[in-house]
Formats: sequence, structure tokens, C-alpha cells
Amino acid sequence: MTLHEARKIYFRLSGFGADGGYSDRWIKVKVWKLPIWLPNVDNRRRAVRLHDLHHILTEYPTTWRGEAEISAWEIGTGGLRRYWAGWILDLMNLAQGLVVNPRGVFRAFMRGRGNCNLFAIEFSEDLLENRVGDLREKLWLNESTPPPSIMDYAAFGFWMVVGVAVYVGSLLLAASPLIFIVFAILFR
Repeated sequence: MTLHEARKIYFRLSGFGADGGYSDRWIKVKVWKLPIWLPNVDNRRRAVRLHDLHHILTEYPTTWRGEAEISAWEIGTGGLRRYWAGWILDLMNLAQGLVVNPRGVFRAFMRGRGNCNLFAIEFSEDLLENRVGDLREKLWLNESTPPPSIMDYAAFGFWMVVGVAVYVGSLLLAASPLIFIVFAILFR
């Protein structure tokens, strides 16, 4: 099956619509059960085209736990390079995953340490003509995960701390107007 065919099925099963939501102006991100709407910036649109292909290639689902796993996998593979919007979302998913799916996040990160990802390239429609199995081979996804080294554990610890910091910082930034109002009321 080509990635083009697989992506059509992935969009349908995930309820993403014909274009995967790439043209939407806003995206809904859930922080626990709380939906937060964020602008669908161009950098995120470019990253999510590759991220969606990663879902297909790795077979991580689009569930809450699956998003935590694929985020850990993407970071473990070496990260998202120039896709800053993807970095923020992946780091937040990693932090949430440490609470809702810690074993899955750890395994996915370690799996990623032995794999490659697509973030080194820019998405093009030509990429969709690749066969799923061929691209899995190119990204070393068919290889078994070797036992983690000390450097793998250190990398996981580092990204865990960064993920929690980004998550807490994002929450504080989002809550800053409310915090300001509470302090204004308390100290006027």
C-alpha cells in the first residue's frame, strides 16, 4: 500500500476529514479534559503532514496515549528540527504521557533512539507515492529496539525535564490573564 492510500484510510478512521484538517484555521488541543483552541500556524501545518505519516508508519494511534507515544518517539528519533510548533506540542504530549502512559512513553522514546524520522525533509506529494513497508525500512522501524544505554536514559531524563517545563510554562502563560485578575483583586 502507498502512503497516499494509507493516509486516506488514516484520515477516515481518525475523523480528520479529507485533508486531515491541514486547511483549518484553528486546532483543538486537549490539556487533560480541557480543550484549548490554538491557531493552526504554517509551521504546525508543515510539521503535522509528516507527523501524520509517522502515525501510519509507527502504528501509534491518535488516542491520548498514542499521541504521547508518538511524541516521545519523534523526540527520541532526534526531534523535529525546524518545526518549532511541533516541538511545543510534542513536549507537552511527552509531559502528559508521563502521567497517563509512562511505560508507553518510555518504550516509544527508546524505540525512537534506534529509528529515523521524516523531519529532516520537507513534505511533498511525491513522498506519498512511497510504499509503507519501504519507508518503514528506510526509517529502521522494522529493527528491534536494543537495550537502552546510559546515554539513552540520560536523553530521556533531559527531555522529560524539558517537556514538564514547557508544559508548566504553557499552562502559566495561558492562565496569566486569570492570575493577573486574581492578584489585582487581592491587592487593590
